[in-house]
Amino acid sequence: MAIRVQEAASLRLDDIYRYTRDRWGEVQADRYITGMFEAFERIEAHGVASKLIPAEFGVEGFFFRYEHHIVYWRRLSDGDIGIVAILHERMHQIDRFKEDFHG
Repeated sequence: MAIRVQEAASLRLDDIYRYTRDRWGEVQADRYITGMFEAFERIEAHGVASKLIPAEFGVEGFFFRYEHHIVYWRRLSDGDIGIVAILHERMHQIDRFKEDFHG
C-alpha cells in the first residue's frame, strides 16, 4: 500500500508550507508538514480517526482532522490511499471539497 498525494492536495500542501513558513518560520513549517505526512502513513493502520464522507457530497471517501486542517482521502482502485484534498478548518468546506475532489 502506498500513499499518493493527488494534484489538488499537493498544491494545498505547498500553500500550507509557504504560509506556515512565512508566518511562524521554517522549523514550524517543516514540523507541521512532516506531522501531516506521518498522519497519512497512519491511515492504513487506523492510527487516525477517519470518518466517512457524508453521502450528500456524492463521492466515496473519508476524512480526518490534522491540527487545523481537514484531510480528505479515498481508497484508489489499486488499493493505494489517495490524499484528495486538504482544507483549512475555516475554508468553506463544501465548495473547496468539490473543486478538489472532482477537479
